Amino acid sequence: MINIAQIGCGYWGPNLLRNLDANPGCTVCMVCDQSEDRRNYVKQQYGHVEVCDSTDAVFDNPDIDAVILATPVATHYGQAIRALEAGKHILVEKPMARSCREVEHIAALAQERGLTAMAGHTFLYNPAVLYLKEIIESGELGDILYIYSQRLNLGRIRSDVDALWNLAPHDISIIQFLLGDPQPSAVTRAGMDFMQESIDDVVFMNIFYPGKTMAHVHVSWLDPNKVRKLTVVGSRKMAVYDDVASEKIVIYDKGIDKVEPEMDYDDQDFFAFSHRSGDILMPKVQFSEPLKMEVEHFLACIRGDETCRTDANHALNVVRILEMGGEAAGRNGNE
Repeated sequence: MINIAQIGCGYWGPNLLRNLDANPGCTVCMVCDQSEDRRNYVKQQYGHVEVCDSTDAVFDNPDIDAVILATPVATHYGQAIRALEAGKHILVEKPMARSCREVEHIAALAQERGLTAMAGHTFLYNPAVLYLKEIIESGELGDILYIYSQRLNLGRIRSDVDALWNLAPHDISIIQFLLGDPQPSAVTRAGMDFMQESIDDVVFMNIFYPGKTMAHVHVSWLDPNKVRKLTVVGSRKMAVYDDVASEKIVIYDKGIDKVEPEMDYDDQDFFAFSHRSGDILMPKVQFSEPLKMEVEHFLACIRGDETCRTDANHALNVVRILEMGGEAAGRNGNE
């Protein structure tokens, strides 16, 4: 049995705790939170779990095998290093840390100690995303030309990070996963801070990859509609993953083909273009809660049964793209 401690039980923490407590492969021994209200919540909902307000109680406990970090991103690096130094596996909420340097240190220490360091990129455990990955790898969509995503809503404005660092790690992680975790050649970003100075509420990011593939990420917490959509445009077919819709995956047999002209022209580079529009397929994807799958995968990695899908290397690629996008101040034309 794997003994687990969780640090942080705020916005996302209760969801993690619920899935951990329900998993027969682990025992939640302790939850640490500085808020008395949150500690009382744990006492009321999970009376068998010990609560504390100091991380020392977690890191100094030799009976704890792994630590879940569901705290603000500014605390991730320090807590992750302390956990690894104490010989404990870690699952860190996204993004794993605030810089590539910090993630690299976490990765190196985890490898040195033979421990699992996993990032909570939950969407890579979503059956719809996994189905989309299978479609791409099968070649059904053809060559991937571009991907664009929208993660929009009205609400939960953060003050510690901007909309890009808060929301875009999900989409960047999905895009990297679908494309096989390539290294981008360039990243551009445009954003604007409407509500708080130097904290962008809306961001448009472009990611360019070698081989003429590109991606666009649009995130905002200042939008009238809740949108969680990602579109993949291939040379043969196109696919849409919509996390809000009842049909999570829709495949379109649509495209534009270049065809040789029927008549001879002096210009040998002249092509005609044929618009193709075929069937629309809405495959049935069996749903399972992604967070449940994420927890099961984390425990399997600790046991050595599986290779970590969202390890520190994947987390590093996500943070590298965020860093390539630059800091919030100075990219909106108001330098």
